Amino acid sequence: MIDLYKGDCLEVMDELIDEGVKVDLTITSPPYDNLRTYNDSLDWNESIWKQVIEKLYKITIDGGVVVWVVGDATIKGSETGTSFKQALFFKECGFNLHDTMIWNKGGFTAVGALKTRYAQVFEYMFVFVKGKLKTFNALKDRLNKHQTGTFLKNKRLADGNMTEVGKYGKRNKYGQRFNIWELANTDRSKHPAVFPEQLANDHILSWSNEGDLVLDPFMGSGTTGVACKNLGRKFIGIEMDEGYFDIAKERMEQ
Repeated sequence: MIDLYKGDCLEVMDELIDEGVKVDLTITSPPYDNLRTYNDSLDWNESIWKQVIEKLYKITIDGGVVVWVVGDATIKGSETGTSFKQALFFKECGFNLHDTMIWNKGGFTAVGALKTRYAQVFEYMFVFVKGKLKTFNALKDRLNKHQTGTFLKNKRLADGNMTEVGKYGKRNKYGQRFNIWELANTDRSKHPAVFPEQLANDHILSWSNEGDLVLDPFMGSGTTGVACKNLGRKFIGIEMDEGYFDIAKERMEQ
C-alpha cells in the first residue's frame, strides 16, 4: 500500500487521525531554520512545528518511532538551537528521546576554510519512541576491530565447525553498528534537501518490520517512499509542493 497526499501535512494528518490511522514509524526531515529554498512559500515557524509534533504523537502507534532528521542554522555566529527545542517539545508531548544519532554527510562542499569555526558536516537524527519500543532490528555491519589478530586462535566446536576464540571470547566478523552513520549524499537534482536512500533504508530496517506502516509528512521527492516500496513496508507520504509531489509519484510508480 502506497498512499500519497498533495497538501498541507497538518490538514492531512488531521484527516488521517480522524479516520483512525496509526503509523508504526515516521521518517522525515522538516524544512528546518529555512536553510533551503523551496518552490513554495512555506511558513515554517515554532507554532507550525509544535503542531506537527503534537499530531505525530496522536498518529503514532504505542511503541512506534519517529526519526526526525534536522540541523541548525548559524546566524551572526550563533547556532539557533532549534533542533534541541524541538527535541525537548517531543518529550513534552509524551515521546521518549530514545537516541540522538548523527548523520555524518562525509564531506564539505564549500570552497575554502571557515575563518571562525570548523565546517559542519552532520545533521541530527533524533529517534523518539511513544512508550515502550516495539521494534529494533539491529544492523550488524560494522567490521570488528579484533576479528583477526595474534590473540585469536581457532577452536573446533562440538558440531565440528571452527570458530575464533581469544582472551575476550568468541568474536563475530561484524558487530552492531554505532549511532553515527556516515552516508554521502550526492543527489541534489530533485530536491534541495534530499537525504540518501540508504539513510531511509537503514532506519526502516532498524525500527519496523515488513508490512508496517511508515509515514513521511514532508515527503519531498519521495526517498522514504521508494525505500518502503523496496523493503515491503506500507507508506503514507504528504507533500504540499506540486512539483516535488509529481516527482515522488513518478519514482514510486517505476
